[in-house]
Amino acid sequence: MKRSITIAGHPTSISLEPIFWAALEAAAVAAGLPLSALVAAIDHARIGAENPPNLASAIRTWLMAARAG
Repeated sequence: MKRSITIAGHPTSISLEPIFWAALEAAAVAAGLPLSALVAAIDHARIGAENPPNLASAIRTWLMAARAG
């Protein structure tokens, strides 16, 4: 499922499976953040990585790490 979201003032499209969208929305609610703010934080961490993955992969990885930890 593809959705458009604005990150740092720039619109982008992200394709995730519905289960990941649901988990991401739940994580944003739990953190008290708008969805766009949580995605922006994940994107910021992704960009700082040595070999940054694409944003959708970074979101999936972040969600799995958050679930495990």
